[in-house]
Amino acid sequence: MQTLDYLILALYPVVLLTLGFMRRIRKGTTAADLIVGGRSLTLPAFVATLVSTWYGGILGVGEYTYLYGISNWLVFGLPYYLAAMIFAYFIAGKARSSEVLTIPDRLQSAYGNRVAMVGSVLIFLMSVPAAYVLMLGVLCETFFGWPFALSLFVVTLFSVVYVFMGGFRAVVRTDLMQFVLMFTGFAVLLVVLVFKYGGWEFLSTRLPADHLSWHGGNSVWFIAVWYVIALGTLVEPTFYQRCYAAKSPQIARRGIMISIGCWAVFDFMTTSCGLYARAILTDLGDPVASFPTLALEVLPPGLLGLFGLALLATVMSTVDSYSFVAATTFGHDIVARFKRLSDNELIMFSRVGLILSTTLALLFALLFRSAIGIWHAFGSIGTPALLLPVVLAFTGKHHLSESKVLLLMILSGLVAGGWYISKLFTPEGNFWFGLEPIFVGLGFSLALLFILKRVESETLPER
Repeated sequence: MQTLDYLILALYPVVLLTLGFMRRIRKGTTAADLIVGGRSLTLPAFVATLVSTWYGGILGVGEYTYLYGISNWLVFGLPYYLAAMIFAYFIAGKARSSEVLTIPDRLQSAYGNRVAMVGSVLIFLMSVPAAYVLMLGVLCETFFGWPFALSLFVVTLFSVVYVFMGGFRAVVRTDLMQFVLMFTGFAVLLVVLVFKYGGWEFLSTRLPADHLSWHGGNSVWFIAVWYVIALGTLVEPTFYQRCYAAKSPQIARRGIMISIGCWAVFDFMTTSCGLYARAILTDLGDPVASFPTLALEVLPPGLLGLFGLALLATVMSTVDSYSFVAATTFGHDIVARFKRLSDNELIMFSRVGLILSTTLALLFALLFRSAIGIWHAFGSIGTPALLLPVVLAFTGKHHLSESKVLLLMILSGLVAGGWYISKLFTPEGNFWFGLEPIFVGLGFSLALLFILKRVESETLPER
């Protein structure tokens, strides 16, 4: 890192805060203005904010590619494209047409207040951006040499302060800049790598054989679990929030399909750079730091600072979005279900929720030192509890009473959570019977849904 690189990185938070503070939350701001920006999102803004938000796990991608090679595309690429397509075709239009503000709003209209409350708590916990805060800490630790805990605190503060002041519109404005930075930075790194080391011939002679196989040395079950975790896209609050904020259902559907193309291009660049990292940095101690370490190795001054911006932008665009979802979930979906809030009180409690979610994110990041581990834990437990109730709420084909849906959510989450901690009680540290908790949780959820529907149909009075 040279002076020029530090100047480039120092300029970034100045521009970021300027964009975020351009239009602050003021008295008289309505719930729709705060949470979905008045439903005014155009197609370019929709694509930029969705693409940058949904790709915050950049260091996790680098970690996985360094360890397992091109199978990264089958784990963190293809399953999410498929899930996003399902969302676009079957949910996006209905979500925008529903005119609600959040997922719990829809749960309340479909089932009742108790289901909405349980759903709100689950969504709040799943929106805590712990994995992405962890990545910010690793980036600052690598580039600046700061202690990890200090890195976590400083960069996370910069990621949420403009959200605290500007709401959803501040998130979208900053995402537009971060979208450009993330693509530019990785394009520059990939071009430099190809010119400096060569292309496929260099990689094929330097990489372990498993890194060029579709499985990366992992079992089919290990890869399959990520396809099930990807179904969490169907209950992903940032997807719903962008759809609620779109100007029309058509923009929501079309925007997701364009976003899939953008993710595919970005996946090609990140996976390629991850392969170069494994080929060049053969004895790297911490795979989570593969991208920043590779940049320090190969990029000249100036370009190194630019790539550092790309990494920060990719992660921070996700931290601010998830933090904002957690904040509004706390204010609009948790507190407001106990007492009616004025618009000013909603803003106040959303800011309290932002502070709470940020604090939890810092704690979780210190406890987990693997982004993949955080995704795995929260996705394995939250998805079984939320998936069926949310999807059925938007299709309108649930035909279940509130008490039964509540039972379905709680028991599915408990079964998945219990199965997850089973590895603490086995000598090898594996899950019981080698089964991933998300499979067990979703299987239980489907079976219980079938039983509850049978019970419901048998108790309905004959016409």
